[in-house]
Amino acid sequence: MGEKHNNTLFITTNSSTTPLTTVPMQSELIVDVQKKDVAIALTEDSRLVSLQKEGRTTAYAVGDIYLAKVKKLMPGLNAAFVNVGHEKDAFLHYLDLGSQFSTYAKFLEEALDDKNKMPQVSRIKREADIDKHGTIVDALKQGQQLLVQIVKEPISSKGPRLTTEITFTGRYMVLIPFGDKISISQKIKTTEEKLRLRRILEAIKPKNFGIIIRTSAEGKKVAELNNELKTLLKCWEETLAKARKATPPALVFEEESRIVGMLRDVFSPSFESIHVNNEEVYGQIRKYVELIAPERTDIVKLYEKPEPIFDHFGITRQIKSSFGKTVSFKSGAYLIIESTEALHVIDVNSGNRSKASNDQETNALEVNMRAADEIARQLRLRDMGGIIVIDYIDMNKAEHRQKLYDHMRELMANDRARHNILPLSKFGLMQITRQRVRPAMDIVTAEDCPSCYGKGKVQPSLLFTDVLKEKVAYLTGDLRQSGFILYVHPFVDAYLKKGLISMYRRWRMEYGNKFRVMPDQSLAYLQYRVVDKNGEEIDLKEEKDVDSSATKSKTKAKERSKNSEETT
Repeated sequence: MGEKHNNTLFITTNSSTTPLTTVPMQSELIVDVQKKDVAIALTEDSRLVSLQKEGRTTAYAVGDIYLAKVKKLMPGLNAAFVNVGHEKDAFLHYLDLGSQFSTYAKFLEEALDDKNKMPQVSRIKREADIDKHGTIVDALKQGQQLLVQIVKEPISSKGPRLTTEITFTGRYMVLIPFGDKISISQKIKTTEEKLRLRRILEAIKPKNFGIIIRTSAEGKKVAELNNELKTLLKCWEETLAKARKATPPALVFEEESRIVGMLRDVFSPSFESIHVNNEEVYGQIRKYVELIAPERTDIVKLYEKPEPIFDHFGITRQIKSSFGKTVSFKSGAYLIIESTEALHVIDVNSGNRSKASNDQETNALEVNMRAADEIARQLRLRDMGGIIVIDYIDMNKAEHRQKLYDHMRELMANDRARHNILPLSKFGLMQITRQRVRPAMDIVTAEDCPSCYGKGKVQPSLLFTDVLKEKVAYLTGDLRQSGFILYVHPFVDAYLKKGLISMYRRWRMEYGNKFRVMPDQSLAYLQYRVVDKNGEEIDLKEEKDVDSSATKSKTKAKERSKNSEETT
């Protein structure tokens, strides 16, 4: 199956802004742990630049290893479809088998067939590399069992993409069973350090294992590198042992917690703090930071306030303003973002911004530079991938076009996704390709009406406080709940707490100090939610709500009448 670029971005601009300045970024990681999912927000100077949201039990994640079975060979595509348990068969191309596939296949067959003896990778005889121009039919057969790793998660109607070149990623290195090379990150600049690291790994690396030395290994001691190597080797041994007992399709290695995995990849000295609202996850993160940077464990902080963590750090507001169809940025200009199956389309408009200069060329350059700022952020924030085409305001001067191109490259330099940027074409178009590993982040910022559920008619908003009071009475009386928090829209919260003898205070006097009312920016105007003292949400949806007082009276009257008739 050939790879197709499925996302393209078009951008149009019309105005100007003030010159840009470069300032060192200070980063914070905000982790919102809920019952069913986890959201991870990365901010730079309090500005949201990355957001990941996923279920706490995400399957088929990048890095997961499965014992799978070849379902169908496709000679025309030079690939195979493999059953890993997903509703869509996974895709394995011949070039993703790895050069040492012959050695891997022989070892795996022996390991799976002989249950009494565990073979050792370091003792096997290496086979010749497979032919780069070979065919899938020569390498695989239908029904063959394989140990495969997810390299691309299921997206839209496509299943996962696989490789048989298994890797185990650590902080300082990547372990590759059946490999033999030692590769060093190009970001390690000094020749002396490269030679030092190579000598260390050559001395401690087992036979028939390849190593990729990561940038974070720079300056690390032998003991630290050796300890991580032993940990990665143990992961491989445990994965193989689990595969020998499993029946395909079966998950045999799960990539560590996404939160910890993200830290592993993005942790940098610029991190000012890591805030997390769950004690268990807090412990996991702190333990990991102790391992990689013991002197910085104090940056991990447990958030214990009743206010939602994303509200406290201003993340909710930024999500609402950044993920909609319209995205505003400084000086009054804004983006219009439309998405299709094959591409993203963005139109940049000047809005009501005032022009700092009467020179049209200067204005065009300034708004293009500012638009590039926001575009680079949006690419990371939404994790847009595939082909990206940016339609800038026309600029006549070649030096201005070059300046914009250089600025865009500078902005994208910190983007961890692989990308390629081309200069502006004669039509003022800039083309970008960006790696796509996971589905693009798509957050619907428009809110469904919580009262009518799309029917178009709602209860009078004036009576909403009566409904809330009913809920408080029901929770404190019938359910005997105490210590719970009633979350409402900030406007409703302000109304309830208005005045010296506020409605909120009267409720507490009537029902006791058994509850609190708190604002939650993620809620719609007439929406609410209740969380008990243990942090568990109490289900009080409309269809399960306690009846209104009027309804209660009618129900009781009917019951009395029925009982009277039966007595007669």
